[in-house]
Amino acid sequence: MITPPLNEQTLRELFTKPYGSTPPTDEQWKAVYADAVKFVDPTQEKIGVDQYIQAQEGLLRRCDDVYLETEHIAIQGNVAFIEWRMGLKIKGIEFLYPGATRLIFGDDGKITHHRDYFDFVAPTFAPVPVIGNIVNWLYKRFVS
Repeated sequence: MITPPLNEQTLRELFTKPYGSTPPTDEQWKAVYADAVKFVDPTQEKIGVDQYIQAQEGLLRRCDDVYLETEHIAIQGNVAFIEWRMGLKIKGIEFLYPGATRLIFGDDGKITHHRDYFDFVAPTFAPVPVIGNIVNWLYKRFVS
C-alpha cells in the first residue's frame, strides 16, 4: 500500500491505471488523502475524502473502462504536478483527455488539495456526430 510521504515513484503508481486493472480501494485512497481534502476538476468540486472517493467511483460506474497514464511529475516542497493522459471507454467510443494535476501535501504528507486541469468539452463532444462539428466550429471561432 502507498503511504506518505509521496515521491515521484509512488505518485506514478497512484496515477497509473491500465485498461482492465482495478482502481485503488477506499483504504488506499484514505492512506494518501487527508480527511478534509479539497478536490476540484472542470466538472465538480468536492470536500472530504469520502466525497473524493464517490467522485472516482461515479466516473468508473459511467464508463466501460478507464485508464490513466502518467507522463511527467514535478515535486517542489509540498506541491506536486503530474502530467497525465486519461482514457474513457463508453459504449464503444474511446475519449482521450490530456491533463495535469496539482497536489498540495499537508504536514503529515497526505494530499490536502487535488486540482485537475483538462479540457472537458472538446474530447467529450468532438467524436459525437453533429455536436462534434459544432464544438469544432466553436473552437476554431473562439480559440484558434
